[in-house]
Amino acid sequence: MDIVSTLLIAVALAMDAFSVSLTKGFTMPKISKMQILWFAIFFGGFQSLMPAIGYLAGMQLEWLISTFAPWAAFILLALIGTNMIRESFSDDDEESDKFSFKELILLAIATSIDAFAVGVTYAVLKEEVLIPIIIIGVVAFIFTLIGIYLGKKIGDYFGDKFEILGGVVLILLGIRILLNGLGIINF
Repeated sequence: MDIVSTLLIAVALAMDAFSVSLTKGFTMPKISKMQILWFAIFFGGFQSLMPAIGYLAGMQLEWLISTFAPWAAFILLALIGTNMIRESFSDDDEESDKFSFKELILLAIATSIDAFAVGVTYAVLKEEVLIPIIIIGVVAFIFTLIGIYLGKKIGDYFGDKFEILGGVVLILLGIRILLNGLGIINF
């Protein structure tokens, strides 16, 4: 596959990570630079890891991936989004600022499931996968950094009630992934 196609795929895959990063930026006003780096590493890392795993799985699991992956992403994002909305009504302001590797891993998996399917596609097409894996990871890393910093600016400007919006965004993202995976919509 040519470099332009690979970049377009990488940008498309990074949009979920960007959306979640934007949300985290405005719901975690006291996020540290190290925490931001962890988000970028995990999102970029999982975006690279998943196509590699998908490539290795290849044709053997294609039917399983297309059936269950959209549901898994939807459930993970809906649960995390619902939890964010619930926490926004809590009196504990420290809860929304809390950094959790458990949540980070769940978000990284949920936003990179499409990348697994892309890896399967590369295997089916018998395409080289090493360069695309690197490009996909780097683009997701960069989009995550941009998303968090942009979200932080928005959160600083509009205040801390953006956690509700963040939860809604995650739920809608999960619904979009599910509907896209079921073939009901195509965007």
